[in-house]
Amino acid sequence: MAVRAQFEGNNEIGVFSKLTNAYCLVAIGGSENFYSVFEGELSETIPVVHASLAGCRIIGRMCVGNRHGLLVPNSTTDQELQHIRNSLPDSVSIRRVEERLSALGNVIACNDYVALVHPDLDRETEEIIADNLKVEVFRQTVADNVHPKTTVEDQDELSSLLQVPLVAGTVNRGSDVIAAGMVVNDWIAFCGLDTTSTEVAVIENVFRIGDQQPSNISTKMRQSLIDSMT
Repeated sequence: MAVRAQFEGNNEIGVFSKLTNAYCLVAIGGSENFYSVFEGELSETIPVVHASLAGCRIIGRMCVGNRHGLLVPNSTTDQELQHIRNSLPDSVSIRRVEERLSALGNVIACNDYVALVHPDLDRETEEIIADNLKVEVFRQTVADNVHPKTTVEDQDELSSLLQVPLVAGTVNRGSDVIAAGMVVNDWIAFCGLDTTSTEVAVIENVFRIGDQQPSNISTKMRQSLIDSMT
């Protein structure tokens, strides 16, 4: 299921939240409506942690993580780090990263198996990503976004690299900044309030949200989406 939400009137909810299969971080200072959307769907399964990083609310752009770990910028305060560490499951490792490209969420995209990173990322940071998040790391020019204008060749390259079907799309009524407009894990997606029904349908079908055993209809729809890019 894909759920629509807003953070203080802003549809770029991926800027103010970080969702994995083991935990969810949400920015402090939001409305109860925003928090209730996440907590209503997730609180029985994974912790929903209210947090800031380096005094900022744009936590989705500043950190990167998966079910194995969480990497935060070096400017994260001791108090913030301790609060997050106390709130996360014991199996999740959290580490500060000293990196020139400090907005880690903007330059690293990952799931539980692979990470795509900005070509200018430090080698030391690459090793930290591999060790703490337990993923294979690939340097790529396309990171957080699968931009709707991404060429078919780039899509094919990324798809074979990640070993997952890849579809170009938009959120929030045509926005091409995908990662800023939505967050997703294995069973649920949250997207901006302006996301259209067509965009939601694509999200739910591509990520197989709420459909662990895809029906024949959704399988055909997903296949047609994939075919359309080749």
